[in-house]
Amino acid sequence: EAIGVTLPHPHGQIYAYPYVTPRTRRLVENISRTSPDLMQRVLDFERDGSRVILAGEHWTAYVPFAARWPIEVHLMPHRHVPDFAEATDAERDELAGLYLRLLRGIDALYDTPTPYIAAWHQAPVNVARDTVRMHLEITSPRRAADKLKFLAGSEAAMGAWIGDIPPEDAAARLRDAVEGVQL
Repeated sequence: EAIGVTLPHPHGQIYAYPYVTPRTRRLVENISRTSPDLMQRVLDFERDGSRVILAGEHWTAYVPFAARWPIEVHLMPHRHVPDFAEATDAERDELAGLYLRLLRGIDALYDTPTPYIAAWHQAPVNVARDTVRMHLEITSPRRAADKLKFLAGSEAAMGAWIGDIPPEDAAARLRDAVEGVQL
């Protein structure tokens, strides 16, 4: 219910759109305006800071600089990978363990399971495959054991997000939670 779930059990959904979604279109436009290696530059910036939650040889998970949600994690491959089909066996193998640790760590933050949305973004089929990098975004409106973030005037009316938790603090909490995860 906290994230708009209509089926009362864990489940997943896969969407394949016959067009480039608005969010991906904005990403493609930002890459075109700034730099073809924008996603690599973002990853390099995040890997050099205090918001990294966990990292492997092929992937890094971090809380983004301008996180909008109380829990927001991005997981990105270290090299340009447009979609799952282009990932190597080693990348997919490492991804499985890192992803599981992230999800279990998020659930370990509180005594009850944390509602979340895990959204895999892949490059569009016919555009920007050489610049858009596959990545995961996990978000949750849960900001405390008994509190959710609701979109209020600033977010809903103005599109200006106010962060409830500094991203560095969120990353530290998630790092601690992930460190305690046993696979």
